[in-house]
Amino acid sequence: QVQLVESGGGLVQAGGSLRLSCTASGRTLTGYAMAWFRQITGKERKLVAQISWSGQTTYYADSMKGRATISRDNAKNTVYLQMNNLKPEDTAVYYCATPEYPGTTHDFAYWGQGTQVTVSS
Repeated sequence: QVQLVESGGGLVQAGGSLRLSCTASGRTLTGYAMAWFRQITGKERKLVAQISWSGQTTYYADSMKGRATISRDNAKNTVYLQMNNLKPEDTAVYYCATPEYPGTTHDFAYWGQGTQVTVSS
C-alpha cells in the first residue's frame, strides 16, 4: 500500500516562504510522476505543480508560476514544493499525489493526508 506523508506546512506572513515535503512509503517514486494540489475551503482541489518521473519536466499553475519550484529526490523517495513570496490567497490544504502506473501524468490514485498552509496578511 502506497502511503504519502506531507510535512512543512504552517503559518507564514505574506511574502514569506515555505518548503513542503512529501515522502512515500510502500513503493518507490522512481518512474512515477508526482504532483502537488491544493484545496481552499469550500472549493475544489486544484493542481499546483507537477514533475515528471525523470524530473526533467515540470508544470506550474498560473497562480504559482515564478513563485514555486517542484523538485524530487528519488533516493529519499521524496518530492518537494518550495513556495516563495506567499500570498494570503495561497492559504489552503496542500496535498501530494502520485499515479498508480509509471509513466502516466494523470489519474492520481494515491494521496497524502494534506498539510495546512496559512498565509497571514
